[in-house]
Amino acid sequence: MRHDAYCSRVPWRVVFHPSVVEWLQSLEPRELESFMRAVMMLEDFGPSLGRPIVGTLKGSRFNNLKELRPLSTSLRCLFAFDLKRTAILLVAGDKSLAWKSWYQSSIPIAEKRFLAHLEERSD
Repeated sequence: MRHDAYCSRVPWRVVFHPSVVEWLQSLEPRELESFMRAVMMLEDFGPSLGRPIVGTLKGSRFNNLKELRPLSTSLRCLFAFDLKRTAILLVAGDKSLAWKSWYQSSIPIAEKRFLAHLEERSD
């Protein structure tokens, strides 16, 4: 008998920061479809999802702050997993016109929002 017959796969939960929801509303249908496909993969595979969909970040004080990289786009979304099997999508944008500076401005915002999420969850 197969081992996976006994193991039910529990998807990871994904939570969108309100600013990410607002940003998603500005996307073209093709971009939105690509982004949501990446989100579904994140739900299915959690922290084990790697390149090309998820990348690590340099310059963050949180090791678990990552970037979601929808295929064939310059769209990016910074996110982190908490201890309750939840990925929090913190900051999103199109880095096509600002490849390096996008991270410099977005990482501190993502860190602040992640800290707020952790404090909220500990109450």
